[in-house]
Amino acid sequence: MKHTWKMHTKVLLLCMGITFFALLLQTWLFQATSSEMIYGQAKTEHFHLMQNMQDEVYSSIKSIESILVKLYNEQEFIQDLKMGTSVEKMREKHFREAYNFATTKFETSDNVVSLYLYNSQNEIISTYRRAVTPKHNYPLDIYDENFSCNSEIVREYVESDNSVMLISGYYNPYRGKEIIRLVLKIYNVGYFRNKIGYVVCDIDSKNLTSVMKKYSINDEMYLWLQPTGDQPILSVGKLDEDGIGEVEVFQENIRKGEERDSIIEAGERVFFHVHQNKYNLDVYSLMPQELLYENQKVLVRNLVVIVLTMLFASVIVTYIVTKTLTKPLEEMANTARRIKEGQRNLRMEKLTDDEIGQLGRNFNEMLDTVQELISREYEAKLLVKQAEYHALQSQINPHFLYNTLDTMSSIAEMQDCVQVSALCQSLSEIFRYSLDMKHPFSNVAKEIMHLKNYIYVMDVRMRAHITYQFDIEEEVLKDAVPRLSIQPIVENALNHGLRNSRGAKEVRICAKEQKGNLLIVVEDNGVGMTEEKIGQLLRTETTKENETRTSIGIHNINMRLKLLYGEEYGLAISSEVGKGTCVMLNIPRISEEVEYGNV
Repeated sequence: MKHTWKMHTKVLLLCMGITFFALLLQTWLFQATSSEMIYGQAKTEHFHLMQNMQDEVYSSIKSIESILVKLYNEQEFIQDLKMGTSVEKMREKHFREAYNFATTKFETSDNVVSLYLYNSQNEIISTYRRAVTPKHNYPLDIYDENFSCNSEIVREYVESDNSVMLISGYYNPYRGKEIIRLVLKIYNVGYFRNKIGYVVCDIDSKNLTSVMKKYSINDEMYLWLQPTGDQPILSVGKLDEDGIGEVEVFQENIRKGEERDSIIEAGERVFFHVHQNKYNLDVYSLMPQELLYENQKVLVRNLVVIVLTMLFASVIVTYIVTKTLTKPLEEMANTARRIKEGQRNLRMEKLTDDEIGQLGRNFNEMLDTVQELISREYEAKLLVKQAEYHALQSQINPHFLYNTLDTMSSIAEMQDCVQVSALCQSLSEIFRYSLDMKHPFSNVAKEIMHLKNYIYVMDVRMRAHITYQFDIEEEVLKDAVPRLSIQPIVENALNHGLRNSRGAKEVRICAKEQKGNLLIVVEDNGVGMTEEKIGQLLRTETTKENETRTSIGIHNINMRLKLLYGEEYGLAISSEVGKGTCVMLNIPRISEEVEYGNV
């Protein structure tokens, strides 16, 4: 016998399982998280962070160097440097060389503030300075003794054999900020050792500052950039008095070329160093050990999170269990409602082996019984309805109507009642054409024949003196049109346009090809209508709304045409009160190869 668990047993086992799992998770996290490992991981992560920052610094510097290299494309300037042209002639000839190069090759976002071109004798040839004002001032010549800008480093670099671009910097007292300096030697192409000049490019430090701030954890972390053998060129962060002393020692050792270790423990602080081989521009940081130990607090927070997780899990489990109990009942009620609405084939699915599952099976059996009874009753009613339908159909058989009208026409003709005979014949043709629901499409020729029969009957009935003009192009006679598309428009003109008008009454029917489409125009000289009335006639309605109308003329035709051919087709109405109305039917030309009579 299959064992069935009770609901309270399921709830108890689930709660015990969740609690046991949470305790195991707490024990594992406590054992897996140790002080030394967290501290070591924090140092490693910070070192990788500095490496990422170094990569961004390198990319920023590299982009500037790639632009400076384009100076070799200034062939006339380079040729004069090769020829050793005197500095006076060079200054006279290339006075705006630095300005042109800086303004055309660099983007505003590169933040170039000054550019200097020198020959191999350290003589200035051309200078560019951006927006020189008392608060934004830069030297005309970096070797100007009246303007201290760390130019000795540049001189030493130029006189050395180092071919890699120099990165240095200086503090600009007018700007009140650090300026980054890049120096690139210019060589005689083909003679790598033959130096013919160099370019000095000073850039605003805000680009690199934004990179450094992105990688700074907080203000207690001190970051700076410093080339080996040179002074620091940029820094972010704050230091207390003890920190300032420690940083100055590190920076002095770097300037002397002595500091090379990657990570150094220094009392309550840790020193990080990431070297860059290409430009010799290294990244350094000094941060309190307290920040690195911050990650150890994660252990305590984990324990708190576990407790909260246990509480949250208990709530979720309680909700799930409750939902498990009530969901079958809700499904049963929903199934009953949908069956009431007409979906009688629905049944409850995924039934369990408990008491609620047994209730669901009994509910399905009851529905099967009810469905069988309903089916029997429906079949009985269907037989009655079929009998009633056939009886009604036999009474309104169209053939009975056609034959009767034909008989009346023959009798009237034998009695010399020509008009009655013609009227019966026209009515017979009208009904035969209108009630042919097997063929929803006709052609222009058939529609005009049907219209003429209708006009004849209306003239006999109304004794109206209306003049009809037909202008039908022969090439459109075989064009397909939806059945009963023209006659209702003419009927609308007679009933609403001409009935209450005075004087000569005229209706003009035109059918022609226009721009690849079939255009049928029905125009009268009746009373006309307002724009509001036209809008009501052509307003798009739902099928249900259209069914409630007593007249299906203009509305029915317009909706049928749009459904068949698209929104760009259908009826258009132009009218002027007191002068008449013009209704235009526009549809694509489609040939309907059927027989048609003379029109």
